Amino acid sequence: METREWTVVAGSFVGFQLLFSVASPRLSYIITPAYKALPATKLTEWNSRLVSTVHALIVGLFCLYILWFDDAVNANPVWGDPSLVKLNVAITCGYLLYDLVLLACNWSTMGDSFFVCHHLAALYAYGYVLTRGVLPYFANFRLISELSTPFVNQRWFFEALKYPRSHRLVVINGVAMAVVFFLVRTAVMPSYWGSVFATFGTEDFARLGLGAQVAWISSCIALDILNVIWMYKIARGCYKVLTGRGGARKVKEAAEKESPLDGKQVNNHTD
Repeated sequence: METREWTVVAGSFVGFQLLFSVASPRLSYIITPAYKALPATKLTEWNSRLVSTVHALIVGLFCLYILWFDDAVNANPVWGDPSLVKLNVAITCGYLLYDLVLLACNWSTMGDSFFVCHHLAALYAYGYVLTRGVLPYFANFRLISELSTPFVNQRWFFEALKYPRSHRLVVINGVAMAVVFFLVRTAVMPSYWGSVFATFGTEDFARLGLGAQVAWISSCIALDILNVIWMYKIARGCYKVLTGRGGARKVKEAAEKESPLDGKQVNNHTD
């Protein structure tokens, strides 16, 4: 890996850490004073998700630019000029390392084995892109999935601020989240894997070597399994909101909580 990539990875790690610890608290309070009223655990996750949204917008929009204008990458998806893709991947690797450290430091409140698996699989595959400059088209294609992240985070922000699930903004964001997640993570699977299979048996594929081939294919399989699981959960949640089932349950729970007829403790956990 060249000095430029090391510098970008390190700068990305430090930059996102500063955004989390310095910029996000100040910016969030300006946007919504209710931020200060959140408990400490939610403040940590709030800042984490704001950083995640910024990363997703930077990387996702950069991906679209490469997809539309980087002819060298599109002409040769396995060995095309990786300069711009390596820059984008380095930004993401810095972010993934920052996020793994954050998860480890706050495992009791933010720990999620799915995210750890996702991050490790991505770092494993992107390491080949940075060190050998291979598979730039496929690495860039994968990063387009980040465009769904802002909607996922916005859903959490609404919940943290106690917006009812029936609120128009919550419903609009939920539908947009499901649609965008499906488009950039699920609907593209046939096209992506079609491009992958098209390289099998070619000289370019053979030049990769077994290590890069295994890293590429195995990480893609792992990531797509996770994407399917997440798509199912998002679709189920979206269905509940659109049919009013989630809202009806909220009303029922609120009524039970306020009822003076019994002293039973109410489970306030919601999916």
